[in-house]
Amino acid sequence: MRALAPPSSHATAAQHNSEGIAHYEMGHWSIAKDHFLSAIESDPNLAESHFNLALALDKLNLRSEATAHFKQAAELAPANSAIVESSAYRSHTAPPSPSSYGTSGYGGMGGY
Repeated sequence: MRALAPPSSHATAAQHNSEGIAHYEMGHWSIAKDHFLSAIESDPNLAESHFNLALALDKLNLRSEATAHFKQAAELAPANSAIVESSAYRSHTAPPSPSSYGTSGYGGMGGY
């Protein structure tokens, strides 16, 4: 689920956000990322572009960067249910479950 820019947003930012959505839907994650970054450059307070950038970054396996933009989107628009109730947002911002601590088989404190 991608988020459209609200009608009151900066025209250049809204255009880049829309172009980013089109590329995202075609699977062009890197091109979409560039458009969302341009949208944010035009309007840093456009929560939808931060959210969409986070989705693209996630597809590019840039998890920590994606998490930062998911959080930024939620801070800018805490009442936007398309953002804060999305499974992508929740998967990046929910704390790890206690049952997942120490269960990895590749090091850490798991067997101690």
